[in-house]
Amino acid sequence: MKKILIVIYFLIAGNKTMAQQNYDVGLIPKDILAGANAVIRNEETSIEVKDLDNVVYHVKKSITIVNRNGDNMAPIVLEHDKLKNIKLIKGSIYNAAGIQTGKFGEKDFEDVTPYDGFSLFVDNKIKHFTPAAGGYPYTIVYEMEFQFKQSLYFYDWEPAQIGLAVENATYTFICKPEFNIRYKEIHLSTKVQTSTNHAGMKVYLWQVNNVKASRAEPFGFSQLAKVKIASEEFNYGGMPGAFNSWETLGKWEYDHLLYNRDGLPLETITQLKNIVAGINDPKLKAKKLYEYMQQRTHYVSVQVGIGGFQPFLASDVDKLNYGDCKALVNYTYSLLKAVGIESWYCVVTAGRNQKVGMIKDFPSMNQGNHVILCLPFKNDTTWLECTSQQLPFGFLGSFTDDRTVLACTPEGGKLLNTPEYTMDDNLEDRRASLAIDESGKLTGEMLTTFKGAEYDARQWAIEDSQADREKGIKRIYQINNLEIQKLEFKQDKSLKPITTETVKFSAIDYASVNDGKLYFTLNSLNRVNEPLRQIRNRLTEININRGITKADEIIYTLPKGYRLEKQPLNINIVKPFGNYSATMVFSEGHLIYKRKFQLKGGKYNKDTYQDLVDFYQDVVDADNYTVTLVKGF
Repeated sequence: MKKILIVIYFLIAGNKTMAQQNYDVGLIPKDILAGANAVIRNEETSIEVKDLDNVVYHVKKSITIVNRNGDNMAPIVLEHDKLKNIKLIKGSIYNAAGIQTGKFGEKDFEDVTPYDGFSLFVDNKIKHFTPAAGGYPYTIVYEMEFQFKQSLYFYDWEPAQIGLAVENATYTFICKPEFNIRYKEIHLSTKVQTSTNHAGMKVYLWQVNNVKASRAEPFGFSQLAKVKIASEEFNYGGMPGAFNSWETLGKWEYDHLLYNRDGLPLETITQLKNIVAGINDPKLKAKKLYEYMQQRTHYVSVQVGIGGFQPFLASDVDKLNYGDCKALVNYTYSLLKAVGIESWYCVVTAGRNQKVGMIKDFPSMNQGNHVILCLPFKNDTTWLECTSQQLPFGFLGSFTDDRTVLACTPEGGKLLNTPEYTMDDNLEDRRASLAIDESGKLTGEMLTTFKGAEYDARQWAIEDSQADREKGIKRIYQINNLEIQKLEFKQDKSLKPITTETVKFSAIDYASVNDGKLYFTLNSLNRVNEPLRQIRNRLTEININRGITKADEIIYTLPKGYRLEKQPLNINIVKPFGNYSATMVFSEGHLIYKRKFQLKGGKYNKDTYQDLVDFYQDVVDADNYTVTLVKGF
């Protein structure tokens, strides 16, 4: 799905006019400067809806780059296409004393076709420019205006970000009295001010002042201020429409973006019916056709015309054997429809690091960046990821699990939830049999299984060459002098899929030999090496995005005549957010080590963060336990 939110750093000037602003960094309030890599001195963003196909954005902004860590906020990147025209770009650069050192305009911007590595067709272009400065701090002042020929979606207003402080920022939305909008204020300390201007237009105004820079926190969740706006009536690509609920938005998508795009050639339909002939279970039929789709198609990104929202015709995918997420979902929908199986096209916000779902009380088009397919079997709802040739039938994985999604159905939009992979589902289970000789050399073999959201944790290796696989595995298992004799992967693609990794290896000098003693790290395969950093006055609640269980059992065969010098490791920790246990037993020349680490997905009070820090420190200490063997009894 076309990126709706453009990456734009509108680095602009402005209080009343650029010439009146004093950009001396000494004028920045000290209380907001602390911890900031950059500071917005002033920002004025206005959106005026002149008509349903004529929306004007005007922005002025001045930003001071305080240090090297703020340089990522300096580039100016503007996207434009057939529906977005840039009308004005101009700006200046100032030194720390507020003295102007340079100017720039549209001629200084490079205009390129973006290359993301996977898009086959694009019709947008990128203007980009990075202002050069002689030293820190420096200030960039920028003014721009561009026109949108659509009113289906509007950019969110997000005045601050991690490491960015704000002196003053305003967001103004102007429209005709009969143009109705809905808005959503998120983490905003002030509310909207509404008025009517001299031309009789409705004016909505949001403003923030003296906002301190926020910081990234371990297991944190964004609490940055944001305003979202959606209109009831709109025009997009010449298609008019209206919505005020998820139901009516989904209905518009079904009727205008999806309708009549599912036709397939008669010979294909005949082939599909032959493929599922003799299969009575609808789910097994669907599995057969899903695998058929995977075998004959591949994913490409398409970003042309209204392709950002509308899929290719199913007949085109059938002929060309490729498509983007929308096209492949629509194609799979068409395959299933041809044999009488119902399915729903679903818009989702995909991403592995944060689970972001549709805002249930605020329908808008600029939510979602991906499409998946829902099969509403009675008491057995099944979900399909259609862009992968490798994922098993019914498996979503961490990219789209546990989300609220919009299903576009003939009756209208429905908000549904994708399945959640829990701590117990997401299992990494390792069994190893290792031997250490008197020289300290380690030899052995291990078998690791990956289930739940961990199923595709080794997908990169399965798709790599053997040489690259081995390099990657050596990075994961950080054992000095590791040599791999055997490395194999297998995948069980049943309804509860499993990936199995088998490794046979050796490592000289794994154990240190000194004065008749052998020293080695007990947990050589799955350590937590670093504790969580300490944070005073944590601001955000703890968000463990996804639960996981990691279980390990290692049986060491030790050289004859050696015994443990110190008390065996034995630790058991139980917390609301996770559990950890580690034990070792010495018996008849063998050392049996068992470890279990669990994190429970969910949100926890920020006041428990120190308890989480202590938990991780105990895990780090236990994972780095050193075994000392001495000769004799």
